[in-house]
Amino acid sequence: MIALSPATRIYLAAGSTDLRRSFEGLADLVTHQFREDPLSGHLYVFANRRKNRIKVLYFDGTGTWVCAKRLGQGTFAWPKTTEPGALRIAAEELTLLLSGIDLEQTRERLWWRKAG
Repeated sequence: MIALSPATRIYLAAGSTDLRRSFEGLADLVTHQFREDPLSGHLYVFANRRKNRIKVLYFDGTGTWVCAKRLGQGTFAWPKTTEPGALRIAAEELTLLLSGIDLEQTRERLWWRKAG
């Protein structure tokens, strides 16, 4: 079970990733391209070139998870960025992305949130 706390960060890999990579290959990308620690407990999300498959790398404190999703039809609305590396998103944005919502066509409402 992947438990997301408010302290959990979620990073999307910019561009496409060769999803033949598994545990070590994805962890190597996190270390060298993102400049992050793959054992930090944060989520790292990767998509293939056609944007119809994703993989999530996650360390839960006892071991590393690699979760995958392949769409039967269509593609994920992967955010476009010109910068290499990772794009940080909120847990709600990940839920929208996995549900087929285009993040570029939506906007966040400015709500008051208690600083914590």
